[in-house]
Amino acid sequence: MSKKHLYITTAIPYVNAPPHVGHAMDYLLADIWARYRKQQGREVRFQVGTDEHGNKIAAKAVENNQSAKEFADSMTLLFKAFIGKLGVEYTDFIRTTDVHHEAAVQFIWQRLKPYIYKGTYQGWYCVGCESFVTDKEATDNNGVCPSHNQPYERLSEDNYYFKLSEFGPRIKEAIERRHFDIVPVFRKNEILALLEGGLNDISISRPRKKLSWGVPVPDDPEQVMYVWIDALSNYITVLGYPENDEWQTYWPADVQVIGKDILRFHAAIWPAMLLALELPLPKSLLVHGHVVVGGTKMSKTLGNAVDPIQIIDQYGVDAFRYFFSRHIPTLDDGDFTWQKFEAAYNGELANDLGNLVARVSKMVLTYQAGVVGDALRAEHDTAAYRDAMSRLEFNRALDELWVMVRGLNQYLENVKPWEVAKNLQTDPDAAAHLNEILAHSVGTLTQIAQMLYPFLPNASEMILATFKDGVIREQPAILFPKKDLHSTSAATV
Repeated sequence: MSKKHLYITTAIPYVNAPPHVGHAMDYLLADIWARYRKQQGREVRFQVGTDEHGNKIAAKAVENNQSAKEFADSMTLLFKAFIGKLGVEYTDFIRTTDVHHEAAVQFIWQRLKPYIYKGTYQGWYCVGCESFVTDKEATDNNGVCPSHNQPYERLSEDNYYFKLSEFGPRIKEAIERRHFDIVPVFRKNEILALLEGGLNDISISRPRKKLSWGVPVPDDPEQVMYVWIDALSNYITVLGYPENDEWQTYWPADVQVIGKDILRFHAAIWPAMLLALELPLPKSLLVHGHVVVGGTKMSKTLGNAVDPIQIIDQYGVDAFRYFFSRHIPTLDDGDFTWQKFEAAYNGELANDLGNLVARVSKMVLTYQAGVVGDALRAEHDTAAYRDAMSRLEFNRALDELWVMVRGLNQYLENVKPWEVAKNLQTDPDAAAHLNEILAHSVGTLTQIAQMLYPFLPNASEMILATFKDGVIREQPAILFPKKDLHSTSAATV
């Protein structure tokens, strides 16, 4: 892969339920990184998609009086609309029901055959997660899945196994040598501890009588592939693997964005598959946390789920992107309440940034007939911003950017251009001084807008358009009109 060509992926969501804020975090973080890298002149492939096989999909289809494919089709449209609502600019959309993907997965199975054997699985299974559970996990969780609050099922069935145990030392070495990095460090340490204890071989198929909606195992029509083998393969099949050589231009992925709940699949099973296929491991996993509401986990029972669409419809997509990329830590869990959101919207977006753009543009129109002339090139040090972006700590990058926003506001309060303007008729130096102040302000705002683009593309483009060519033709629309729609509501959505 050339240094110019970069690839970022998102975990493909299971389409048994509508999209939620966790999916939005995947898409948002990946979009920020992709936009930032494109600003640097890179050619970026950006994958999104849907995971459409498995019993939960089949069951939902029956509930809706549809075939599994019809149900998956309708849900895929919902996810595509959701991604569009977030302002995400992906390049590739994959469905695990795509003909090419299914054929490629069967090819991958054949390539994995030296590490596959048939055996009898006896153990625990979570229907909600569609995953097998070790005896230790079952014991630690008192026999109940903590994510779905449902008892594990005890299974005894003939399945195919993948020799995951053979790959633990190689994965551990790749992580320790940072050939396969995991961000943040505490997630990396979590996986290293898991690898230190050794990996167990895993079941990678289910009997057709137990799982009919899935990719058939080659040469064994009575077995269907385990959904995670099917789903994880999407990251390379979407690029055209194996027959389209273009996949080699972009693989290995530079960043794979996932939530913490699927870390083990991506840090153990997926790299083992790649090693068995003799393919390079991804360069890094970006593992984000979960969003809680007022310190409480979101749940249907409590009715406290955050609805990204509601936030976007009421406050705009840039406001959503801002809060969830700055006030939700990129690498850890974060907390949402309407109070926090509105404080950030009104205090930071409307006041710090929106009023700043309005003030500067109005002064240029009032004092200089809209002519900035040559805006003074801003020379603010952006190293801390760039360092945070390179560490994939996007919230820290926005913190650094806001230092510039507040710094420019403070600069204007200190130099008081409105006071300088009062002396234009009596002070021969006032015009040059005022022009210097406003040119510096416009130059700084232009630099802020460029750095803001990965996060708030609409606001960024509006600011750049306002000061384009050094001439302001009219007062721009208010970027973020102040709103208090939920100021007296509870801390839930």
